[in-house]
Amino acid sequence: MTTLYITGAGVSAQSGIPTFRGQDGYWTIGSKNYTPQQMATRAMYQQQPAEFLTWYYHRFATYRHHGPNEVHFWLSDKQLITQNIDGLDAKAGNKNYISIHGRLNEVTLFHQQGALVERMPAPWEQVDEAHLTESLLDIFKIGSSGPQLNVSLKPYVLLFDECYTELYQIEKAEQMMMCASKIVFMGTSFSVNITQMALEIARYHQIEIVDPEPCHVLHDDVTYHVMTASEYIAGQ
Repeated sequence: MTTLYITGAGVSAQSGIPTFRGQDGYWTIGSKNYTPQQMATRAMYQQQPAEFLTWYYHRFATYRHHGPNEVHFWLSDKQLITQNIDGLDAKAGNKNYISIHGRLNEVTLFHQQGALVERMPAPWEQVDEAHLTESLLDIFKIGSSGPQLNVSLKPYVLLFDECYTELYQIEKAEQMMMCASKIVFMGTSFSVNITQMALEIARYHQIEIVDPEPCHVLHDDVTYHVMTASEYIAGQ
């Protein structure tokens, strides 16, 4: 039996990385609160790059030195697709996992979606936090006219108004889903497209859902584990 694991933010919460939704997801520009679905968009990156990069830095890059927890280590030799961009699965030793939404420690050139571009190390250590916004705009090569195609840098992250492309290994992810006889979802709210895609592909597969407050899905063969990922692996 081939088992594929698909993980979400709940798996990294034990490492001190807040889940994406909830109060920690909001960001205020002026007097307006933006939800993650509004803030984490290509449109925001293009139209308000200073606010986007500052939010991204505070929301993600400040956690770049956090370490993996026991669940990441347990998954290190498993077939894995993660929605998380924190890179903790790589730190735990998984060499072949797919980070379907990107990786915090990488950037690309700002490009038209669909183009295969180089992934480069993210320049977070060059950031001057005393002059955060100006430093980020300078490092990401963004001038007063906004991000420029094939010149400016963009975090290697799939934003809410972008689509899955080969840059994010979508074909390999789909192949892993089709070949799996069982899919185990851990710590995910099923609110992103990749989980819905997996449920559709795995229509006739066995499914397990691991979460203290699991989402109930329409599927013929589902086993719910109402527990944390740490509790689940303790019983395996």
